[in-house]
Amino acid sequence: MAPMRAAADATRLYFQNPFNPMTHTQMGRQIAAACEVLERTTRRYGKPEFGLPTTLVGGTRVAVHERVVWSRPFCNLIHFERALERPRKDPKILIVAPMSGHYATLLRGTVEAMMPRADVYITDWIDARMVPLADGKFDLDDYIDYVISMIHHLGPDTHVVAVCQPSVPVLAAVAVMEGREDPLAPSTMTLMGGPVDTRVAPTAVNDLAMSKGIDWFRRNVIMTVPFPHPGTMREVYPGFLQLSGFMSMNLDRHLIAHRDFFQHLVKGDGDNAEKHRDFYDEYLAVMDLTAEFYLQTVETVFIDHSLPRGTMMHGDTPVDCSKIRNTALLTVEGEKDDITGRGQTRAAHDLCSSLPDDMKVHYEQPAVGHYGVFNGSRFRSEIAPRMIDFILTHSQDNRARQARAAAAVATGASVTQAAPEAAPKAPRAAQSDPLAKMLLSKPKGVADDLKAITGVGPKLEKTLNEAGIFHFWQIAGLTEAQIEALDARLDIRGRMARDNWIEQARRLSETVN
Repeated sequence: MAPMRAAADATRLYFQNPFNPMTHTQMGRQIAAACEVLERTTRRYGKPEFGLPTTLVGGTRVAVHERVVWSRPFCNLIHFERALERPRKDPKILIVAPMSGHYATLLRGTVEAMMPRADVYITDWIDARMVPLADGKFDLDDYIDYVISMIHHLGPDTHVVAVCQPSVPVLAAVAVMEGREDPLAPSTMTLMGGPVDTRVAPTAVNDLAMSKGIDWFRRNVIMTVPFPHPGTMREVYPGFLQLSGFMSMNLDRHLIAHRDFFQHLVKGDGDNAEKHRDFYDEYLAVMDLTAEFYLQTVETVFIDHSLPRGTMMHGDTPVDCSKIRNTALLTVEGEKDDITGRGQTRAAHDLCSSLPDDMKVHYEQPAVGHYGVFNGSRFRSEIAPRMIDFILTHSQDNRARQARAAAAVATGASVTQAAPEAAPKAPRAAQSDPLAKMLLSKPKGVADDLKAITGVGPKLEKTLNEAGIFHFWQIAGLTEAQIEALDARLDIRGRMARDNWIEQARRLSETVN
């Protein structure tokens, strides 16, 4: 297609030249539009940029720098380093991007939504056609090893988020780590729209794998990387085949989108045409997968169902999810997901049978499809806040705080039972309450809009008002003892310190007359 694409591009430029009389005619615009559609649909798209130069932290816009902090032949680990004036105790989140055709930049929206509240890292998988054959193979076992190595690199209290395809290898990696009693096993794992058990509500993708068998895939979809790519002679599953599969599932929608793009170009509707370009520049950028990884994934996940059946192996080690006892589990699904059926991700709860019920949460987002699980307005407003809250709840700091509180309650109970006459009187207890002097029974004048503080939503504002906090100046003047007492009373899990409420409230109180 390269010669035809070059001819189409030259023709487009000819009919867009302002000195060409045909440029200003209906026919000239139609020819130019048709040539651009042809050129764009046959182009090979390069890897897009994340393009996230800044983020909003605690009401302040800060710069963000991408830095590779860990590297292997098939993956780089990118840290979105925020240029903060002072350190924050934000959770450390490792987002494991899918290795299923698209680049990690498909999760740009996921990263963007998490950065204000978390220290974010993401796996940046490398196109297999760009990896020399001398760098060896990469299969599902290597994928699991990579995930474990990255968690070790990030250290204690890491939180892992697996989007779609990585749900199985991430769950397997955590099971292996817990089976080894690894002290660096993550505090939480969030599995989003992942095919943990594809026997549940099978989709067209699952039916294809079951109907064809692994030998059909080996004969029909595996190709060799041609010269002059660095990965010449490496066997791969080409990205364009995966893209063809994605597009065929919603072919009518893509055809309509390109028809509309053609009409926008003819009419000179630049804004809508640019939106189309932005979306498809990302969607049509695909990478090749190593043949061994692709075939092993198809066989293990979609044909043999090895993980839910308890037969999955990592090298010589059985993958036993019942070994997971310390890593809290959150699963997220979309009501209208046509790629990963409803219930396939939730199946992880049954596999993690040794995990206490209070460490397992499932959430299904109404009215979203597969991509809406990790991107878009509903992800930002409804899913991401739940993920952050779950992560903070099960962080090591919060677990330690709860353990101390439980120990204190137990000690107090024993003292009371041993010497009931020594219990403090109610008036003295009230006098020793550090919050007694700063809480109000009603606002002084008009209550401030506490939702202006990053991290405070309508529900939390109502909780603060019910506790007796109505004004920015109340929060701005909190002492350390009052912060600790308020945190314990309202169970807000250290949000004041993490989101820097005191400084925010101080700035906001200065603007209130």
